[in-house]
Amino acid sequence: MNLYQQYSKIFSGITKPAAWVDMDKFDDNIQINLNRANNRSVRIASKSVRCVHLLRYLLNSSQQFNGIMCYHPMEAALLAEEGFDDLLIAYPSMCRDSIVKALQASTKPVKMYFMVDRVEHVELLNALAAEFNITANVCLDLDMSVPFPGLHFGVHRSNIKTPRDAVTFYRHIKDFQHIKLCGLMGYEAQIAGVGDNVPGKMLQNLVVRHLKKKSLPVINDRRTETVLALIREGANLTLINGGGTGSIESTIQEPLVNEVTVGSGFYCSHLFDYYRQFKLEPAAGFVTSVARQPTESIVTCNGGGYVASGNAERIKMPKPYLPQGLRLDSNEGTGEVQTPLHTGQCRQELRPGDPVFFRHAKAGELCEHFNHLYLIRNGSIEDKVTTYRGNGWAFM
Repeated sequence: MNLYQQYSKIFSGITKPAAWVDMDKFDDNIQINLNRANNRSVRIASKSVRCVHLLRYLLNSSQQFNGIMCYHPMEAALLAEEGFDDLLIAYPSMCRDSIVKALQASTKPVKMYFMVDRVEHVELLNALAAEFNITANVCLDLDMSVPFPGLHFGVHRSNIKTPRDAVTFYRHIKDFQHIKLCGLMGYEAQIAGVGDNVPGKMLQNLVVRHLKKKSLPVINDRRTETVLALIREGANLTLINGGGTGSIESTIQEPLVNEVTVGSGFYCSHLFDYYRQFKLEPAAGFVTSVARQPTESIVTCNGGGYVASGNAERIKMPKPYLPQGLRLDSNEGTGEVQTPLHTGQCRQELRPGDPVFFRHAKAGELCEHFNHLYLIRNGSIEDKVTTYRGNGWAFM
């Protein structure tokens, strides 16, 4: 029985569309990423999981996992209520109500870190923390993009771009009575989140590999020099975070980085198929069903239009996974209510009612479309768990 037949049998009685996680492959990815981190502490990026059950499963699977990287202060507050006690909020927020909820959660035995890169962030945190007579732990977001002639290689993230910027910022905030700088994060998105082995993109791959190679010494020096400069100024940095799924190997070469982040590397959404230095297992996706057949070589599925965020390009669409050989239509792509698929290269005959399995381009965003995840193990469904959406959680 091939994988398509196995998955088809598993989901024969399940209403579709439905989202799934293959826990055998999920476990494989856990071990692959832990091995890649080479005993360095790993923080789990919640935005790439978006399921409390699986976040807890990850933390319990290895002592090498320490803490969650959240993407919103309200999320951090809710995770604290669920018992998570080491929470780094990776993005600054000016949402007062959400910050208050997170500050209230931090009065419990919970380590909570708020990301900052502007004085406005600190002023708001300080004022709100003063209302509770507590100290807000903050983490400085260091921009890790690298400029090349005519090209900004990286993402537009923080306005703290140099060690001097960081020191100036620290001098400005260190006398705030209800603020304590505890950490520094530098996320090299252009290394961690950009594939360098994309099929049919030979020239692009060569350019990306060259830019990555040229960027790594700059990234290493900037992060290291910034940490040392802040320490000389008197900062007590207990958390120094870097990297992501696509950059573990290079980030752990920096001895001052005491934790790396992994998120997409657990589900392995299809954008993470395109890296040379590692190979992960496709552990998550969604299943829909064939609804009709407009021609002999095309079947049409219900739904499927769960396009990933970022620059609008074809690679951000879900990818037909099983049965093998299916191809999206170049004009229609994945649709709001239907998705046509060309079957010319598919050896599996598909009829109305048959399942088709897809993989999302990005990991956690899949969970924004489904209330539940069906967890597969040893060829059967072992559990059905809620996503953030299923919990009624929505932050963005």
